[in-house]
Amino acid sequence: MSPANDRDANAFRLRLRAQPALRLDLAGFVPQALGGETPSGVARRALWHGNEQVPIGEFFDVEAMAADGPELVFEGDLSRCDGLGRGLDGGRIRVEGDVGDYVGSGMRAGEIVVTGSAGLLAACEMAGGRLEVGGDVGDYAASALPGDMDGMRGGLFIVRGKAGARFGDRMRRGTAVVFGDAGDFLASRLVAGTIAVAGAVGAHCGYGMRRGTLIFAGPQPEPPPTFVPTGHDVQVIWTLLARSLAVHGGPFAALAAARPRRFVGDLAADGKGEWLLPA
Repeated sequence: MSPANDRDANAFRLRLRAQPALRLDLAGFVPQALGGETPSGVARRALWHGNEQVPIGEFFDVEAMAADGPELVFEGDLSRCDGLGRGLDGGRIRVEGDVGDYVGSGMRAGEIVVTGSAGLLAACEMAGGRLEVGGDVGDYAASALPGDMDGMRGGLFIVRGKAGARFGDRMRRGTAVVFGDAGDFLASRLVAGTIAVAGAVGAHCGYGMRRGTLIFAGPQPEPPPTFVPTGHDVQVIWTLLARSLAVHGGPFAALAAARPRRFVGDLAADGKGEWLLPA
């Protein structure tokens, strides 16, 4: 490591040198926790690898880099690395490749960008900030942690690929945008918030939905019997929603020109959530 790189910094690039034999827990390894650290100091930081702690330098090469603020850039296949950006409260994290489970869980501010795909429970209990995944996400994204009652609670979550089952389960605030297909039980037990999907959806969409909004920018699913059409004029709120989604481009860019049908449910759960299906 050159002396020029071994200096106080708040931005680092970490290149994966060797795949961990077990899952590697990156929870707590966030930019703001590394302010004023040196690359050699970062490399000595201990992470859980299975049931023992090992220095992160065992798996990553670390170097300082120029940046406008606190930032971490990871290079390589991080599919065996979990908890990346967990509890992030500022700064920026970028992953140039895939990442494991729990990416962005509980994050409150800042930005995470993953160019590849993510594992299970991405954005679970996310409360703020921006998380973008360029590929697919696994099951229970934007949902609650196992045993908890509240899912995603704020922020913006963008999925450029497909979403697994139970996307947005118990979600209660924030906006989630899915460009690809979504699995079974999309928006199950949704409490509040907005989910927009451009692809096809699986079975039991909106199961137990209580409030919140589902927008279908692509294939139009058949609402189940527990969702009923309404005759309300929603053009004003639709214009605002469509404009906010148009910035993401693709199938969402043309929503403002459509006139949506509105369904309300899940009546089996005494729910008042809404489906908006633009013609």
